[in-house]
Amino acid sequence: MGDRRIQISAGDVVVTAMLNDSDTADRLWDALPITGRAQTWGDEIYFSIPVSAEEEADSQETVEVGAVAYWPPGSALCLFWGPTPMSAPGEIRPASAVNVMGLIDGDPAVLGQVPDGAEILVERSGG
Repeated sequence: MGDRRIQISAGDVVVTAMLNDSDTADRLWDALPITGRAQTWGDEIYFSIPVSAEEEADSQETVEVGAVAYWPPGSALCLFWGPTPMSAPGEIRPASAVNVMGLIDGDPAVLGQVPDGAEILVERSGG
């Protein structure tokens, strides 16, 4: 399988990300394009997507900056660029374990400019 790059846009904010080879990433890729409304929680954006997946064996309780993840309890796509309200110093902690599906290219901090309720489009990147 070739590189699977996605583009995530909300207004003027556009980032790309590379998906990994996980089952959950496969399901996301197959469901694209999708839209949602941004909900923010600390330095995280999340929104429900039409993808159903169980928590994977390698799900993570903490993630790295720029992680693109799936949160099974909310069927939500999550984008992380910094601490959440549950994070201890020096970590990024989701509400509960997530399936990491990939990593945002470049600096994901631009996601901090996306307001709550903004429409987000996730699509396959042409690049």
